[in-house]
Amino acid sequence: MSLDQYYLLGRSGLRVSRLALGTMNFGIGGFHASYGKTEDEARPIFRRYLDAGGNFVDTADFYTAGESETLLGKLIAETGTRDRLVLTSKFTNSVDPGDPNAGGNGRKHIVRAVEASLRRLRTDYLDLYLLHTWDRITPVEEVLRTFDDLTRAGKIRYAGLSDVPAWYAARAQTLAEAHSLVPMINLQLPYSLVERTIEAEHVPLGQTLGLGITAWSPLAGGFLTGKYRNSGKGLTGEGRLSGEGGVGYEWTDQQWELLAKLESVADALGVTMAQVALNWVATQPGVASAIVGASSAEQLSSSVAALDVELPAELRAELDAASAVPLGKPYTMFTPQYQSWMINTGVRLGDKPPGYHPVVRNWVPENQG
Repeated sequence: MSLDQYYLLGRSGLRVSRLALGTMNFGIGGFHASYGKTEDEARPIFRRYLDAGGNFVDTADFYTAGESETLLGKLIAETGTRDRLVLTSKFTNSVDPGDPNAGGNGRKHIVRAVEASLRRLRTDYLDLYLLHTWDRITPVEEVLRTFDDLTRAGKIRYAGLSDVPAWYAARAQTLAEAHSLVPMINLQLPYSLVERTIEAEHVPLGQTLGLGITAWSPLAGGFLTGKYRNSGKGLTGEGRLSGEGGVGYEWTDQQWELLAKLESVADALGVTMAQVALNWVATQPGVASAIVGASSAEQLSSSVAALDVELPAELRAELDAASAVPLGKPYTMFTPQYQSWMINTGVRLGDKPPGYHPVVRNWVPENQG
């Protein structure tokens, strides 16, 4: 059981663990304080990840009001592991509500944000720097030029995007390629058995344009662990999704039925529901790494063990069917069955037979042989 199997992230030479350590709960300040961890609680989680061979660590300037980065900086210095880690941080969310330029994706905020993150993390560069959320305002060209300048200055090694529309990511990558700017190598997006909408656009986008996907919330905030149940009047159980932590989440009949299917699959394999759900995400097309948080070192070890689960094709198919999201048009028009019916009607299409070689015909000018 280890994390020392690494995938290339997108179209790059950067190698990352199949599970990334999410540190949104490192620290006890700000928005995430209700489930945050003190330094003494975070230290064994971080060390367990390193001991398992993990090298991919994710944070953001917004997490626990900057405490996540500060705490990580201290833990990395303690272990002397800066060079072997792929350290990721993000910018966009406001760090000063009274300042209109202290948030968003404008050049002024990006430069300010990266310098502050570097100070808190006690490092002079970030391996991967991500736009955290599309702000709907800043021209994509401004973001790309700033990424390029930060890379040339040695402040960051690679750039990427998180939580953006697929068209935005496609435009960013195309402009970067066209103007020889630093390309994006990563798309960080929500993805789980209860959140599969990225499969319509983002996954094929990443596969086509060279952006490896890192999946956040692969356990849907803990919903897929099985610790929550449907009381008939809503969700019951102890955890982040209880009480005010569950505001904004609405669980459908299909998702409760999916949970029952997940439980039966886990029972059949003799593993936990969380391990099945994590394994499903980590082995999906286009996914380079799944981001896992942990409330303890023991919980992290259980998550790492998910990589050892063998999910048979028939059980995966059952989970796929139970979690399927109707895509509607125009996506239903892109299936092989539809295109065979509408576009290639009457034309027999198939793979070339083994050993096929095309006949090469040399063009001979008229009246010359």
